[in-house]
Amino acid sequence: MERKKKVWAAVVVVAVIVGSMIVGMLVEHNRLSRYWEVLARNSSEVEKYATDLQSIERFLTLNDKMVQTVGAIRNYYVDSINLDTIYDRAIPKLLSELDPHSEYIPAKDFERVNESLEGEFDGIGIVFNASTDTIMVLSVIPQGPSDKAGLRAGDRIIRINGRDVAGQKIPQDSMVKLMRGPRRSHVKLSLQRHGLDKLVEVDVERGAIELHSIETSFMLNDELKIGFVRLSQFARTSHVEMRKAIDELLKEGMKSLIIDLRGNGGGFLDQAILITNDLLPSGKLIVYTEDRYGQQQKQYSTAGKYPNMDVVILVDEFSASSSEILAGAIQDNDRGLVIGRRTFGKGLVQTQIPFADGSAIRLTVARYYTPTGRSIQKPYTNGDEEAYKMDILNRYNRNEFFSADSIHFDKSLRYTTPAGRTVYGGGGIMPDIFIPLDTLGVTPYYNKVWNANVLYRYTLEFTDRHRDEIDAVKTLKELDQLFEKYDLIEDFVAYAERHDVAKNSRELATSRSLILAQLRAYIGRNTSLSDAAFYYNIYPNDKVLQRAVAEIKKNRK
Repeated sequence: MERKKKVWAAVVVVAVIVGSMIVGMLVEHNRLSRYWEVLARNSSEVEKYATDLQSIERFLTLNDKMVQTVGAIRNYYVDSINLDTIYDRAIPKLLSELDPHSEYIPAKDFERVNESLEGEFDGIGIVFNASTDTIMVLSVIPQGPSDKAGLRAGDRIIRINGRDVAGQKIPQDSMVKLMRGPRRSHVKLSLQRHGLDKLVEVDVERGAIELHSIETSFMLNDELKIGFVRLSQFARTSHVEMRKAIDELLKEGMKSLIIDLRGNGGGFLDQAILITNDLLPSGKLIVYTEDRYGQQQKQYSTAGKYPNMDVVILVDEFSASSSEILAGAIQDNDRGLVIGRRTFGKGLVQTQIPFADGSAIRLTVARYYTPTGRSIQKPYTNGDEEAYKMDILNRYNRNEFFSADSIHFDKSLRYTTPAGRTVYGGGGIMPDIFIPLDTLGVTPYYNKVWNANVLYRYTLEFTDRHRDEIDAVKTLKELDQLFEKYDLIEDFVAYAERHDVAKNSRELATSRSLILAQLRAYIGRNTSLSDAAFYYNIYPNDKVLQRAVAEIKKNRK
């Protein structure tokens, strides 16, 4: 019954959009069919239907050509055709003539496109890597299907349902499809486990796997009591996750909060509003939207849960949509600092309209504006998606990633915050403090070990050699103690030489700190600490994060 309700809801939505044109088409088609039947019988009733024909002609003149064309094809085209196939080709072309963010989602892609935002999918619950042509299990989700079936970190998957996958150079997304499937279905895995000669056979019953939008949260600086939260997207559970993370950090004594939105392309608007609401005092404008008729919808904050702690937002050129709403509200209300590089500039509001066949369109219906009245959306030309996609590359070529002076704003789009700070509209959120893209430490030697994937493969190999020690790490302090036992750089350079990357002492000296930070970060990610260990070890080379800490320290003084 619930499924039927959803299907009918989808039909109603479509009917509302197309409106009376479809209803009229159905009525007139019925009359047209009867008219042709009369003509075929040479009936004396032809005159009776003459007025119906005039009505049809008026309909064809006054109504939408697209509806007319589809109706004509459906009912009179000489050959039998599959209209669904035509729709899947024609609708994307139609929407491509609009803005860059209106799009069609075929039924076969609908679940995949939406699952990351909905907060769960059906699978077996492992994190794996296949960079060496073998699926290596990096971690197993606690209490997930694989954990219950007995998989362990370090296992190598040799067969999936009897199919050899080791050494087959199967694309990683294809391997994902082999392991995913409907809830309560089963997949058989043949595992190679360290210390055992025979393969270990396990049967995993697939189940619901939760997806988290917060990659990590931890105390970045105990002395200054600074908490760090990395938010990767605005999904269905983001607000709940954010509250949980902040509350846990407050228990550890947090007084200042850094929210990392770099690379966060957005998601659900309501989640951005809820998170922003928690950070603002009551009565502050968070965001407003305006549709084609000039009608506005404004969202104001109620009593915020965390209105007093220092807040710093980190952004870059891939922070978009809901990320820009959060950053813009914090900036325009003088609530905290925004640090990094100018954001993407996606200020168009889409609504998702489902169809009865499982497909959907995302149609732009309004624009976002920050509290001072700035439009977040960068300029675009309808139908020219290619130029829109090239904008990031054009920014790079104009040196905007490296110099704030290379970014030019239209003076007519100048706005002022309540505290008197100048901000600009016209595309994206310009941070209060600009930090250029950091290329310090990047040398030809570094590029070789990175581009050839030697650096990352070494971290997997190190993890494999020291699996017992890696599994025993439970705290960041214990991770530091583990790294003190080994000379990672010397060991890595020897590994790189065995994989055809010759040592260059001069370039290695320049890249040493960058390489060491990444070695520690990727190895640390393979412990139970996961992404907390990654960002903890990247921090010494993260200029944006370092500046955020410095600004908080300066504000305290």
